[in-house]
Amino acid sequence: QVQLVESGGGMVQPGGSLRLSCAATYFKFTYYHIAWFRRAPGKEAEQVSCIQNSDGFTSYLDDVKGRFTISHDERRNLVYLQMNNLKPEDTAEYYCVIAPFRWKCDELGSKGSWGQGTQVTVSS
Repeated sequence: QVQLVESGGGMVQPGGSLRLSCAATYFKFTYYHIAWFRRAPGKEAEQVSCIQNSDGFTSYLDDVKGRFTISHDERRNLVYLQMNNLKPEDTAEYYCVIAPFRWKCDELGSKGSWGQGTQVTVSS
């Protein structure tokens, strides 16, 4: 059974930074495509970033390009989302999502396995 645990969320002032982590139990991220999603109150979940370990493809939501970076530490079997220059509109619950290689980034939302989420609040 896929188990994903996100951590690193919290409250930060605008302009601040956070690094989210996603840990996996019983499997290695190397063999999966991985995405970070977020869901703000009253809104649909949206894909923030994705990395396809099968071919190295990465993608970012336009609103976070240049501010967020997704990465995968194979040795520690962790996935990160580095978030810099945070804005109040980044406030949301953030989720780590994975799926086998046959599902590409644009399919992870419906085909992937989701973690329990970690809350990010950006406020002064």
